[in-house]
Amino acid sequence: MTTMAINNRRVYGSLNSPATLRVLACLFEHDLDFEFVPIDLNAGEHKKKQFLSMNPFGQVPVYEDGDMKQFESRAIIRCMGFAYGKEGKELIYWDAKEQAVVANWIDVEDHQFEPPAMKLINKPTNGSTSDEAIVVGAKARLTKVLDVYEARLTHFKYLASNKYTIADVVHLPNLHALLGSKFKNLVESRPHVSEWCTEILARPAWAKVLEMQHKAQV
Repeated sequence: MTTMAINNRRVYGSLNSPATLRVLACLFEHDLDFEFVPIDLNAGEHKKKQFLSMNPFGQVPVYEDGDMKQFESRAIIRCMGFAYGKEGKELIYWDAKEQAVVANWIDVEDHQFEPPAMKLINKPTNGSTSDEAIVVGAKARLTKVLDVYEARLTHFKYLASNKYTIADVVHLPNLHALLGSKFKNLVESRPHVSEWCTEILARPAWAKVLEMQHKAQV
């Protein structure tokens, strides 16, 4: 990361936002310089006119690359993969059929993995019966999802194929949070899922994201 935006690349976001973190991870994977512009969610900066002019839905992150502005983290990552993929180190496939598999697993993360994972990571805390039901339901749903992942990862090193792709990148923030929670056994009890998590969370790009978080908290 740099304090000056190279080619006007900026990320407007929050280091407490999984969506922001996955975009940062992808930037680091592509060795791109950028400026990070923190948005204070607690102060409601994402709902103010200036931010809404970039994303009318008032959600982080927003990614700026030259005269292009994008929101929705998975769309940003898809675009970045095609715009900055280095020969032999791409996080996408140029072949449409191979890339379709990557796209499929990105959608799985979005619609199947993240919803129950987020309910466990941000579990209700007032101890009501309804709160407990939410946790039980989310745990049951995530268990089924991770069973599918375990079966998939018995055949492939990574989710989409034997190559690390943006389908893996999108999982990083919530996998990291799950492993830091009391629900980490959902991951650790599945050997192939656990091995996959260990490998992708050890990538230098993700370490740089965590370093950004740490520096912001000091």
